[in-house]
Amino acid sequence: MVGPGWQRIGPHPAIAAWAAAARSAALDVLAATTEPWRCGGTWFVGVDALPNAPDGSIDGTAFPWQALPLAPEPLHRAQLSVIRPGYPQPSPEETPAAFAFRRDRDAAHLDGLLPIGPDKRRMVKEPHAWILGLPLNDTAAAPLTVWEGSHDILRAALRKALNPHPPETWGDIDITEAYQAARKDIFATCRRIELHAKPGEATLLHRLTLHGVAPWKPDDRAPAEGRMIAYFRPLLATAEAWLDNP
Repeated sequence: MVGPGWQRIGPHPAIAAWAAAARSAALDVLAATTEPWRCGGTWFVGVDALPNAPDGSIDGTAFPWQALPLAPEPLHRAQLSVIRPGYPQPSPEETPAAFAFRRDRDAAHLDGLLPIGPDKRRMVKEPHAWILGLPLNDTAAAPLTVWEGSHDILRAALRKALNPHPPETWGDIDITEAYQAARKDIFATCRRIELHAKPGEATLLHRLTLHGVAPWKPDDRAPAEGRMIAYFRPLLATAEAWLDNP
């Protein structure tokens, strides 16, 4: 993907059919789950929570590969991200500084970087190929946010930090400072977009695009279950492929 680092796809009937089947399954997941909601009870993280098959189908409804600019490949169980009114709220699992960053900067982050060790140093532990979001219900609440062109800034910064090291060790290199400096540059230079989408549409992000979730606004509206989106992030084999491929 080139350009701004994101695109909205659809509407397409195949995406809509899959979203309808996934919504039904998602409501069953929410009704049965014992997973605690984070951010003061306003965010169900739902990693691997949606019971889709490896081909992406769910309850017999095919995954809409034909509507997407992606080659079919095996898929993990989708994340089921659900946001409720009032998101975000302070919670014990976040420091005051982390909560302020979530509230004021959408908890902007780059997928694939995990906080490692007691000091939570950032390393490339989950090199994703792409990030696909599929809305499961009709709401404009707490939208996905992206910073246009951020993938180019992050690619340059992380390549500079990792190039002195052998590629096979990149997943174990501390890139915290390079990442934080690049993120600061992105906030200062890149346009922040609130990326709304409806069932039948999809959002596709370049894997290096900085993104987050906007706070729930007082006039936002959603169905009773909250804003539900399924996310797919298939993995690449190496951190080198993650950084160097288009």
